[in-house]
Amino acid sequence: MTKKPSTLSVIMKRELKAYFTSPVAYIVTCLFLIINGVLFFSLFFVQNRADLRAYFANLPLFLSFFVPALTMKIFAEERRSGSMETLMTLPVTEWDVVTGKYLASFFGTLLMIAPTLLYVITLVIFGSPDAGPVIGGYAGAVFLSAVYTAIGCFSSSITKNQIIAFFTGLAICLGLTLCDIFVIILPPSLVSFVSYISFRAHFDSIAKGILDTRDIIYFLSVTALFFVMTVKVQKQTKNRG
Repeated sequence: MTKKPSTLSVIMKRELKAYFTSPVAYIVTCLFLIINGVLFFSLFFVQNRADLRAYFANLPLFLSFFVPALTMKIFAEERRSGSMETLMTLPVTEWDVVTGKYLASFFGTLLMIAPTLLYVITLVIFGSPDAGPVIGGYAGAVFLSAVYTAIGCFSSSITKNQIIAFFTGLAICLGLTLCDIFVIILPPSLVSFVSYISFRAHFDSIAKGILDTRDIIYFLSVTALFFVMTVKVQKQTKNRG
């Protein structure tokens, strides 16, 4: 007897298929790779620097722009077209819908980053890179991808407009990434808190090859927060419908 696929896997496969047929995904991925490729190889050949420090230093900022661009339509487009209401009338739960769409978006983000592993091959061929920071940097990239994808999905779930979804996700991602640069003008009572919520600070720690459980728990907690908020938005949308 053939096992019936779960609704979650059906939704995820549906979103992955839409991802691979979307010109936006290819454009965003190409721009991400071109910009990072130019920066990496300019440092590699012009300045003769055989390391990934510059790539990882810029990664939180770049992902703040590119992940919201990848996720902006994941909910907003279906809300605009009315297909989300149709989907929610089927025997599926809000958790199934959000989990399926989130996992597809997360996988799409990892696919965007994956070709940069060629940088590592280049370094191994022409230099002797320290494995710790390289492994830590890509581990941190996975955590960043998870949290930015959750933010992007949440931003897309609260509007029918993809542009609004993009700028909402961009604002949240940038705000939580760069907030630590404002600590010099904040009162002392807020410095520790603002420094702690900075994505970049936690990513930089992991990218050094230091896997501190506090950094991992922070990324997982914020990811879970925005994931649950997205589920609640979906429940409210269903109830209004």
